[in-house]
Amino acid sequence: MEPLLKIENLTVGYDKVPVLQHVNLEIFDRDFLGVIGPNGGGKTTLLKAILGLLKPEEGQVLFRHDLRGRKKPIGYLPQVRHIDRKFPITVFDVVLSGSIMENTKRAKTEAKGRVDDLLREMGVADIRNKAIGELSGGQMQRVFLCRALLSDPKLLILDEPDTFVDNRFEGELYEKLRHLNEKIAIVLVSHDIGTISSHVKTIACVNNNLHYHPSNVISQEQLNGYNCPIQIISHGEIPHTILKHHQH
Repeated sequence: MEPLLKIENLTVGYDKVPVLQHVNLEIFDRDFLGVIGPNGGGKTTLLKAILGLLKPEEGQVLFRHDLRGRKKPIGYLPQVRHIDRKFPITVFDVVLSGSIMENTKRAKTEAKGRVDDLLREMGVADIRNKAIGELSGGQMQRVFLCRALLSDPKLLILDEPDTFVDNRFEGELYEKLRHLNEKIAIVLVSHDIGTISSHVKTIACVNNNLHYHPSNVISQEQLNGYNCPIQIISHGEIPHTILKHHQH
């Protein structure tokens, strides 16, 4: 089976300083990959390389042959804290911006109908005309997930989606992702393996290099062997993860 996305011997960084070196990874249809690692280890750099925002110094990122002609084969949900809340744009227009590369009248009309459908599915149709700056963290995540799904992508990438999300929507989000994963591949970046381990299927530990773990069950010894300085800590029956030297 040909992978949906193939990363071959990727070295990428900034100003000739490599952040990731010699990374290899394959993502197939309906994969659900959790990406973990310390701050500064290269998680965001990996996403930028996949999204085409960073040019590799070595290696390449290849999409499957049937996706290379698609304008938007990837849906992307960014971190809420990186969103400009002061930008004067409504919820409806934020979601519609996911079709910005559509250039026919019919495609634009269909996209508008799709926006309303997605807003209803996410339970935020009643705020379609609100300014983006008026939304709560949970509402914001719902809106940007709608935007990410507008182009009907084959791969959905989520960058720390549980940041600033209320507990109720966190459960709804992972249930939604479970259903989406029946049709599309998902890459979920998180600092908290304790939260994502029950949802993802496989794990990639990123810290200058990438170590692929072919299941969602991972031990502290394996994390240490992958050069992934994360500690798994259990509080009662609920697993919790912090980075080393973490301060409250």
